Amino acid sequence: MRWFGRSALMVAAIAVTAPAIGALVQKRMPYFASISAAKARMRTGPGRTYPAIWLYQRADLPVKVLDVYDHGNWLKVEDPGGTQGWMLGALIKEVRTGFVMGTQVELLDQPEAGSRVRWRAAPGVVGRLSRCSRGWCYFDVHGQGGYVEAIHLWGVEPDETLS
Repeated sequence: MRWFGRSALMVAAIAVTAPAIGALVQKRMPYFASISAAKARMRTGPGRTYPAIWLYQRADLPVKVLDVYDHGNWLKVEDPGGTQGWMLGALIKEVRTGFVMGTQVELLDQPEAGSRVRWRAAPGVVGRLSRCSRGWCYFDVHGQGGYVEAIHLWGVEPDETLS
């Protein structure tokens, strides 16, 4: 009975994540996504038998998806530091996040230089991206948000438009 319960739970988990993985596979590469799990391993190849080269302990970290293997079960990704490897597709989500690069950035009231500063974010801070256009993105860090020039963020192209 114990075996049956675990099997049913595994089938249910696969059924829930399958549509999400399918959506990621259909995107044009490369594209940005983010890590969904609190802990995620990057491997040298697309399978659990390949050695892990990195253990990420930061959910929402943006990654760039470069390739897909085995119908989306494995994704080749690049992290903000340029490290590339393979991650289990179920550990990646479509939610767009950004990573502050270089120096401290100001989160502004409006998407224009000279606007009132609402917050500041240090290099390495991760936040959710939305409303990107004309080189600016709304960057939200746990409810503290403002507009940041896209050139200061890893996880979005400078000319990209997001809703």
